[in-house]
Amino acid sequence: MAVALAGCEAILPGGSRPDETPPPTQPEITTGIPEDGLRRVALLVPTSGNNAGVGQSIANAANMAILDTGGEGVRITTYNTAGAGGARAAANQALADGSRLILGPLLADNVRTTAPVARSASVPIIAFSNDTSVAGNGTYLMGFTPTQSIARVTSYAAGRGARRFAALIPEGLYGQRASAAFARAVRDAGGTMIGTRTYERSRRSLQLAVTQLNGEGPFDAVLIADSGSTAREAAQMLRDRGATDTQILGTELWNNQPDLARDPAMHGALFASVSDRMFNTLSNRYRSRFNSDPYRLSSLGYDAALLVVRIAREWSIERPFPLGELRDAGGFSGVDGAFRFGSDGVAERALEVQQIRPNGFTVVSPAPSGFGG
Repeated sequence: MAVALAGCEAILPGGSRPDETPPPTQPEITTGIPEDGLRRVALLVPTSGNNAGVGQSIANAANMAILDTGGEGVRITTYNTAGAGGARAAANQALADGSRLILGPLLADNVRTTAPVARSASVPIIAFSNDTSVAGNGTYLMGFTPTQSIARVTSYAAGRGARRFAALIPEGLYGQRASAAFARAVRDAGGTMIGTRTYERSRRSLQLAVTQLNGEGPFDAVLIADSGSTAREAAQMLRDRGATDTQILGTELWNNQPDLARDPAMHGALFASVSDRMFNTLSNRYRSRFNSDPYRLSSLGYDAALLVVRIAREWSIERPFPLGELRDAGGFSGVDGAFRFGSDGVAERALEVQQIRPNGFTVVSPAPSGFGG
């Protein structure tokens, strides 16, 4: 389920929210100054306030990764971005404690606040936001971006014969970026854009957008760049207006919404996302340890910690974080599959394509296992 986080207009894919009570803080990730002889890494997430649940879930998952790997001399210290002074104060404290790398923050506005602070100390940031506008100049993003999801599913649909494309796009920043990404993806796939209609998040506005889009002429595939609940409404409207054979496309926001399979209007719809196979294993282990379900974004904390442990093998304690290691063209692998950072600082991810069928989601195009170089 999509989680709309305050302070960032972009919609973040947050998974289900089974419990509003944050999981218990674990002692293995501590606050304060780490012992000498350890590579010091700061984790900046909200552990109080409205987003405490997802922040603590990320911190707990990062802790699990350190324990699973033995740590390799790495100490991850958690700093609360929702505390007194906010993200800037958290970043300043992390630097004062000797941190040579910052993982997080979660929200784009917090990334904008902390980036200049970290940059002044020549400390890189690996943030969890999906807002690509904050990437670059020492800031790297691990968040799940709609651009890549849209490009992957559009390419797949074109490979199956779709040539004429249309889109239903919500108003707002997420919609603007999804619209631009879709236009590029259609062009790259050799297709033709028949029409795009935007809507406010109301049923009446959505109905008007669907009616106007139908007037543009026949199209082979239509992107509904919104959450699953809105997508099922739009899909039914499209079917009711005669688009019975139109291929419906979605984004990463549909991942972890298995109830979509119960809606006949959504049967056959396609979307691209990271694979959940390894995350399901992580979820089971997380539940055993913390007695609660993890948020979907917790995998970012786990994979970020794995990344640090891997790079720590080449990271001398006396030296700054080896930034060049982040630019490994071969990429990295984690719970969410293969990824690597592009020249823009955004994580390029290996995505799979899933199709919604009456009995659930089925992978119709597996994610690549890695990158060619």
